[in-house]
Amino acid sequence: MKRLLLITWLAIALVASVSAAHAQVGKSVTIADANTIAEAELAKLPGMTATIAKSLVAKRPFLSVTVLDQALTGAGLTREQISTLYGRIFVHINLNTASKEEILLIPGVGQRMLHEFEEYRPYAALAVFHREIDKYVDDAELARLEQYVFVPIDLNSASDADILTIPGLGSRMLREFKEYRPYDGIERFRREIGKYVSKEEVARLERYVTIGKK
Repeated sequence: MKRLLLITWLAIALVASVSAAHAQVGKSVTIADANTIAEAELAKLPGMTATIAKSLVAKRPFLSVTVLDQALTGAGLTREQISTLYGRIFVHINLNTASKEEILLIPGVGQRMLHEFEEYRPYAALAVFHREIDKYVDDAELARLEQYVFVPIDLNSASDADILTIPGLGSRMLREFKEYRPYDGIERFRREIGKYVSKEEVARLERYVTIGKK
């Protein structure tokens, strides 16, 4: 009986680890991506107005949360209002390259958790973040933190599920991402995907990808 329970537990753990591997951008449950949220929805958020929402949409895409932060400050929002807003919208941070400033913009993250975020770099996958940060917080807090982060996907080997975690990316663009494999460099990605979207949108998408070593 004990052996059967052990086998069952291992099977569940294996499924969980495989599932986690197919989520290189943290799954959003309560946090919307600031670059893809509809203007009308943005205007309804705490501290926002229709005028501010319109001005923010005009400035998109935001290539980092610090740029978003500057835009919100420039729009007249207080630090308290911005912190509250980050409980509803954000621009994902790259776990491997995010600055201390970016990490500390995540609501509830202080110096101790900043240290833990940085300690396990480089992250090979979001599953590593899940495993390591799970040592310090409960499941609910881990799920909340994962909404703010990502680990770049390898353009040449990423699964469909991985690619589709990129905010705003649907089935049509998934097809274009895969059509030009294998990519021999990021310039190829820029050139080919630039056929379908603006250079600003290419720059936004580029944040989430990398080219693996051959």
